[in-house]
Amino acid sequence: MDLSKIKAFAFDIDGVATDGGVFCGSDGDLLRTYDAKDGFAIRMAIMNGFPVAVITGGSSESIRKRMVTSGVKPEDVFLHCRDKREQFRQFCERYGLEPKDIMYFGDDVPDIDCMKMSGCGVCPSDAVEEVKDIADYVTEHPGGKGCLREAIERTLREQGKWRFDAVTYKKLF
Repeated sequence: MDLSKIKAFAFDIDGVATDGGVFCGSDGDLLRTYDAKDGFAIRMAIMNGFPVAVITGGSSESIRKRMVTSGVKPEDVFLHCRDKREQFRQFCERYGLEPKDIMYFGDDVPDIDCMKMSGCGVCPSDAVEEVKDIADYVTEHPGGKGCLREAIERTLREQGKWRFDAVTYKKLF
C-alpha cells in the first residue's frame, strides 16, 4: 500500500464517520454522532490541500452541515447516493484526479465498487466481511471511533504533511 500517491480522500458516513447508529428526531431527520478526532483529521487533510468528499446513501441535511463544519465543501457532500460510482467520478473530474489518487473509506456492500476503483480502499475494523476481503487497509478503529483519523493521519505523516498551523487553522475554520 503506497500512501505517498494519495491526493484526496472520500468516504461514506454511516459505519465510517459514524458507528452506524441513527436516532430519528420528531421531525423525521436521522441524527448521528461523529468522533471529533475524525473531524480534526478531515480538517488537517483540507489544510494540507487534499480535496475531501462524502459519498453516502444518507439523505439528512444534518450530514451536510456536520461535514461543512469539518471543512468539506458543500458541493463535495453527495447525499442519497444509490450508485456511488457516479458521484466518485464527479469528484475525480471536479479536481482533475484519477481514481487511483483517492483513498476511499467504506464499510458495507454499496462501497465495494468505489473501494476497488480507488488507489487505496480502507474500511473500519467492524466493516462487513465482503468489504474487509477487498480492502487494502483495515483500520484498527471501528467506524465512528477514529477510523478516519487513523488512515488520514497515517497518510499525511507518510507524506510529511501532518503539521498543525494554528494561524491557517484559525483562518480556514
